[in-house]
Amino acid sequence: MAKPIEIGLVLEGEDARRFHKYMEDPKITKEGRKLIHEAIKIAKKEKLYA
Repeated sequence: MAKPIEIGLVLEGEDARRFHKYMEDPKITKEGRKLIHEAIKIAKKEKLYA
């Protein structure tokens, strides 16, 4: 059986606090929203998304 991949990323200190704060109330910019919509269009075109 395949062994799971271990990323090994550990956030500490201020990085960990900022990450947890973001996860409680994530924000998305207009540019981020545009990128997501473009990715969905490409995925549909390539039949990677239903």
